[in-house]
Amino acid sequence: MDVEAVFGREGAVVGMVHLPALPGSPGYGGERRAVRERARADAAALAEGGCDAVLVENYGDAPYHPESVPAHVVAEMAAVVESVTGEVDLPHGVNVLRNDAEAALSVAAATGGSFVRVNVHTGTRATDQGVLEGRAHGTLRLRERLDADVAVLADVAVKHSGAVADRNLARLARETVDRGLADGLVVSGPTTGEAADGDHLRRVLDGRDDATRDVPVFVGSGVTADNAADLLELADGLVVGTALKRGGETAAPVERERVRALVEAAGRNR
Repeated sequence: MDVEAVFGREGAVVGMVHLPALPGSPGYGGERRAVRERARADAAALAEGGCDAVLVENYGDAPYHPESVPAHVVAEMAAVVESVTGEVDLPHGVNVLRNDAEAALSVAAATGGSFVRVNVHTGTRATDQGVLEGRAHGTLRLRERLDADVAVLADVAVKHSGAVADRNLARLARETVDRGLADGLVVSGPTTGEAADGDHLRRVLDGRDDATRDVPVFVGSGVTADNAADLLELADGLVVGTALKRGGETAAPVERERVRALVEAAGRNR
């Protein structure tokens, strides 16, 4: 995956569009139009603030389906993402929580998306949804069948999870690239909004550097205006959500001024 080719520059800043609960989820507010209006408004604020891409995620759908989501979730995601693409002219990606990579890939392919984020692409993680197993084999074969030019960004030791077995992070990162054929890696902190541990990031970077393919590494949580430039000294891009929201609250609307401040801070190394 060539970051500059996909996102238009090195050191890309990808802004999160955290969707409210979709129909069928316990927190759904009862109006599809409101979900889509919120998604468009957040995407517009990200674009106006200077983000290089948006990543649409069904954040409000807790408690999450562990792996395969129902068909109606895929349909709602596709409709919302299509609405977002009509609002902003930016590359977009899809993440279907908790770990439905095939749904994310299908939505991205149908809407002209450039990438998906997959929480557990290889290996096994213990989560609040149970034990999740990577299904790289199915995801990449589906991509071949769909003939979709969609990059797979795979988390390494994803947030809100723990190791099932003691695995060397550098080796896991290398295998996710060489054996899982991920197009990029994502490093996150322990939970949403928490910064990635510096040693964790360096070990993933070491594993990437030892792999037979050169792929970018993104920092996927805890990015702020204060640390963005420093993180881009090491990583190839940033995925940002919480720091761009009103009051720094993950579920709050995106604020354009917060986006602009972070993008400008990151710009020192872009």
